[in-house]
Amino acid sequence: MTIDSPQPTPSRAAARAVDLRKVYGSGQSEVHALDGVTIDLQAGQFTAIMGPSGSGKSTLMHCLAALDTPTSGAIEVDGTSLAGLNDKALTALRRERVGFVFQAFNLIPTLTARENILLPLNLAGRKPDQAWFDTVIDAVGLRDRLSHRPSEMSGGQQQRVACARALVSKPSIVFADEPTGNLDSTSGAEVLGFLRRSVDEFAQTVVMVTHDAVAASYCDRVVFLADGQVVDEIANPDREQILEHMTALQARQAAGATPAGNA
Repeated sequence: MTIDSPQPTPSRAAARAVDLRKVYGSGQSEVHALDGVTIDLQAGQFTAIMGPSGSGKSTLMHCLAALDTPTSGAIEVDGTSLAGLNDKALTALRRERVGFVFQAFNLIPTLTARENILLPLNLAGRKPDQAWFDTVIDAVGLRDRLSHRPSEMSGGQQQRVACARALVSKPSIVFADEPTGNLDSTSGAEVLGFLRRSVDEFAQTVVMVTHDAVAASYCDRVVFLADGQVVDEIANPDREQILEHMTALQARQAAGATPAGNA
C-alpha cells in the first residue's frame, strides 16, 4: 500500500528568514533578541538551533513559526511571506502548514490520545488521512494507548502523542521547542528517534531548539546563535563537536568578545 506522505524537495527552503530583527523595550532598556538573522531551513532536514541562554534561539523559532512578530526583516514559510498576513491567514498557516512540539506537551487532559492527535484536523474541519494516521501511530508506537488520557500515560508517551499530533496534518515544517526537556534519557531518545525517522522515512522537515548536545547530535545540521546573531554552524555533527562549539561560544561570551564564525 502506498502511503501519501509529505515529499518536499530537499533543495527547497521550508522556511527562510532574511535580516530578521526583534527588539524588546525601548531606550536604555532596549534588548535586541534578534540582530540581523538570515537563515534558510532546508526541506527534508532535521536542524537544531543552539546557543547560550539569551542568544535568541527561542525568539527565532517563535518568529519563524508565526507565533511572534519580528520588528523588521522578512520571513517565508513554505514559500509564503508572512508580511502582511492578517490574523486569520496566520492562524490558517499555523494550522495547516506548521506542526508544533513543546517541552510541556500541551495536551488537553480531558481528551484521549487519539482525540489529542486529531484535534488540529478537527479544528480545521478536515478529515484525517487514515493511512497516514496509521503510519504515524505505528511509527510512534502508540497503537495500544490511543484510548488513554494524558494522566494515564508516561511523560515519554505524552510527548510521542504531541509528536504524532504535529505530524498528522502533514505540515510543511515541524518546530520542536526543547522537546526532550521534561523527559528522562530513555524517553528522550525515543522521541528524538521518532523525529529522526520522520525526516528519513517521511521526508518531514524538523527544526528543534535545544540546549542538549545529545539531542542535537540526531540532527543533520546545527546552527549556533549568540547575541541574536547566527555565528556558526556544523553539518552531520556528533556530540563532541557540538560540545566543543558550545564551549567556545560560552568562552567568547564570557570574555566579552563577539563570536566569529560561519554565518
